[in-house]
Amino acid sequence: MAILVDSSTKVIVQGITGREAVTFTKGMLDYGTRVVAGVTPGKEGRKIHGVPVYNCVESALKDHEANTSIVSVPPKFARDATFEAIDAGIELVNVFTERIPRADVVQMIEFARQKGVRIVGPNSLGMVSPGKVKLGPAGGPLSECNRAFTPGNVAVLSRSGGMLTETCSLLSVNGIGQSIAINIGGDPIVGSTFFDLLPLLEDDPETKAIVLFCEPGTFQEEETARFVKETSYSKMIVAFIAGSFVDTMPGMRFGHAAVIVHGDSGATRTKAKVMREAGIMVVDFHSQILAAVKKILNQN
Repeated sequence: MAILVDSSTKVIVQGITGREAVTFTKGMLDYGTRVVAGVTPGKEGRKIHGVPVYNCVESALKDHEANTSIVSVPPKFARDATFEAIDAGIELVNVFTERIPRADVVQMIEFARQKGVRIVGPNSLGMVSPGKVKLGPAGGPLSECNRAFTPGNVAVLSRSGGMLTETCSLLSVNGIGQSIAINIGGDPIVGSTFFDLLPLLEDDPETKAIVLFCEPGTFQEEETARFVKETSYSKMIVAFIAGSFVDTMPGMRFGHAAVIVHGDSGATRTKAKVMREAGIMVVDFHSQILAAVKKILNQN
């Protein structure tokens, strides 16, 4: 089985009446995701694409069984919404909201760890277990999602939501499907990093190879390399690190909030060096991911 989500996943959307949530809720339903309820305070009794809306998560769970929530609320309410989901017994919280104050994010992640709950995000477009379920807007409308994500044996983890789809599409059009595809989020602090998810993939029999779409900034890739090296990780990993031009512009930020480089700290050259030393196959161009993955799969 794939990690985190499968065809039995039942989802609540917090903030379901918001513009973006209305759109991606339809996309999830079209894909076959079991969206059982939505939550927006003061909007109980409404329906969004046939999904009943409640004032709070606790009320929703009295009428519907669910184990997963997507948080799509304004940044200042994201902390409380996440706490609400965790307190109600939700096991997986995918935080779509971006620009959440960092102090709030730290509290969200710490509370989740205390309660044994998995957070993906913030600033995460979600995830897709091809042919089974998708969370959030990952992959876009049904026709585009089906072209980009196909069932298979390669796990794709990405700091970029858009490039998650591009990477999976590169594999899919060349006959290589995915066991799971996850956008971990583009913020400086996220609930599930690459090295948080690697142990789950190690134990997943469906996953034969792993692709990481990396970016400058933070020490996530360096920590991943350390984890792989120290644990003698058994599954082969291919990594592409976008934005090498940022190395020539220290202090410059681009795209995601987490992408900022100070000298060697967070630089792509530093990340590539330590990842290669750990045995991770780092490719120089995104298109080279395909050949690297084929090489691994042919060895299995």
